[in-house]
Amino acid sequence: MKKLLMMLSLFALPLLVSAQIENPVKWNFSSKKINETTYELHMTATIDAGWHLYAQEAGEGPVATSFKINKNPLIATNGKIAEVGKLTKAFDKNFNSELKYYADKVDFVQTVSVKGKAQTKVKGSVEFMTCDDHQCLPPKELEFTIAVGGK
Repeated sequence: MKKLLMMLSLFALPLLVSAQIENPVKWNFSSKKINETTYELHMTATIDAGWHLYAQEAGEGPVATSFKINKNPLIATNGKIAEVGKLTKAFDKNFNSELKYYADKVDFVQTVSVKGKAQTKVKGSVEFMTCDDHQCLPPKELEFTIAVGGK
């Protein structure tokens, strides 16, 4: 019995070692000062080759990329979050729907106004889903903090 267990363990070990948690999207969060009180928040996704990240209005089926900005009395958001990147629209037979998504890179940009001259932080989260030609990964939620204001 011990020999059988040892043999099974030896065969299973390479499978366990090679198993990796896939993380095909890397996020970068930053701010750009536009004027004394206005900043752009840049939430940039860099996507591994062969994968894609869904737009904020993706279509029927997958989880669209969405952002939650926490309330902060020193911050006011201006308008909707813009998407800067090469948007692809294609019919997906798995979801039986025309979908919108990005490959390679996309920059989500939110303009905010800062009240006063104090430095503060914009906190929030992004929920997103990624797929390749064969599989979709479960949706993920990632928290972020972006410094704005001050000198």
